[in-house]
Amino acid sequence: MSMIDDFKTFAMGGNVLDLAVGVVIGAAFGKITTSLVSDIIMPPISLLTSGVDFKNLLVNLSDKPVSSLAQAQKDGIPVIAYGNFIQTSIEFLIIAFTIFMVVKQINNLRGKAMVEAGK
Repeated sequence: MSMIDDFKTFAMGGNVLDLAVGVVIGAAFGKITTSLVSDIIMPPISLLTSGVDFKNLLVNLSDKPVSSLAQAQKDGIPVIAYGNFIQTSIEFLIIAFTIFMVVKQINNLRGKAMVEAGK
């Protein structure tokens, strides 16, 4: 077999196609979970924390005053954006928990289907 034939066999093999499908579905699921976190879950959390916008919590490393992270970035002012880290960490935990719950439900459904099939 030539190298091109070997590559064709590899590229069209089941594992590569399964991986490609998984990546595409994962990207779509990522958008859904990001929207769930930012549009549905974070607003009530912000309300519970008296409207604190975590993304604007920062330590200014210069002597120039800044009122937001966006302003600091626009003006090139060095800051430690610890609020952004907190926000990203909360989003990660929520997304990880969401994925855990989805996988748990899928496993439960698979288990029931296998029991009903007599396996």
